[in-house]
Parts: sequence; C-alpha cells; structure tokens
Amino acid sequence: QVQLVESGGGSVQPGGSLRLSCAASGIAFTYYDMAWYRQGSGNERELVAVISSGGRINYADSVKGRFTIFRDFALRTVYLQMNSLKPEDTAVYYCNAARLGQRPYWGQGTQVTVSS
Repeated sequence: QVQLVESGGGSVQPGGSLRLSCAASGIAFTYYDMAWYRQGSGNERELVAVISSGGRINYADSVKGRFTIFRDFALRTVYLQMNSLKPEDTAVYYCNAARLGQRPYWGQGTQVTVSS
C-alpha cells in the first residue's frame, strides 16, 4: 500500500540545478517526517535534508545554503531543490518517510550526476 515515487533526477553540469520530487501514498502524510538521503558510489547512505511533520528543517552541512527541502501537503509531495550543484553531489537520492517508533519507508532512488 505504501508508495514513495521519486522523480527529477538526471545529469547536470557543475553549478546547475535540479528539483527532486517524492510523491507519497498509503501513509498519513501529515504525520510523517520526510527526508532525502543520498548514497554515492562506495559511500554510506547519508541524510541530506529533513522536514518534520511540524515543519522543522535540518540540512547536512555539505548542502546548507545550496539545497532547499519543502513539502506540499495537498499534493502529498516532498521536494528537494538543489542549486549550485557540485560533482560531490553525485549520488543516488532516496526519499524517506519516518514516524517515531515505526520502521521508515523508502523510495527506489533517483540518480543525480554532476559532471563537466
């Protein structure tokens, strides 16, 4: 029943921008913290940005000032606006939905590649 569908990934040059989307279904969206994680080749999966059910936002230091996370409750969608992209941002980006005390849900991931 639960589905997180990501879109918006692709290839871009350094300094470019992309917007990722994650459409959620099968969960009480308003009660979930929504987050974006990423995993580069050979690296551990890391938290990029999170927006809580109450609107609190946190970013990884590496993306602060460049990325913006926001959510649309009507569309049940969370977004990640990525600006000033760097090669080190290259990774598979995963949408995550979490509720305290429950196992989180994950999307399938979308590839972001930043190269000249």
